[in-house]
Amino acid sequence: MSEKKELYLTQEGLDEIKKELEELKLVRRPEIIDALKDARAQGDLSENAEYDAARTEQAIVESRIKELEVMVERAVVITKVDTDVVSIGSKVTLEYIDDEEEEEYSIVGSKEADPFTNKISNESPIAKAIMGLKVGEVVSVDSPNGKYDVKILAIN
Repeated sequence: MSEKKELYLTQEGLDEIKKELEELKLVRRPEIIDALKDARAQGDLSENAEYDAARTEQAIVESRIKELEVMVERAVVITKVDTDVVSIGSKVTLEYIDDEEEEEYSIVGSKEADPFTNKISNESPIAKAIMGLKVGEVVSVDSPNGKYDVKILAIN
């Protein structure tokens, strides 16, 4: 029996998942059912490309619905954020020691991670390295691209 893994999300992330789930159940699913009915009405299903396409789309949508339902079931909403130490939900300003560049990141659950908006997964090498640390601490990050050092400048 597999252990259920918790899925850390912000309230915003959970709301987005619920919105997508509702869209799939209330809009996409009925549209596909109508498309299947229309395709069946055309006769011979063995050579009906529209029917095959609708069945394929139905399988994709049903799979996504199941995936989203599991995500909602396992969701742990990140509420109060501790600003004394880095934790999931923290906004952290880091200084890269080698090049003295500063960068601000939000630590989020893996499903919400988006490197283009500086939202990094709590499972990423940098987040794992800084979790539980305080402002002023320096840590070495082991990443696939090699080791580097960062200093925590601020936690919000």
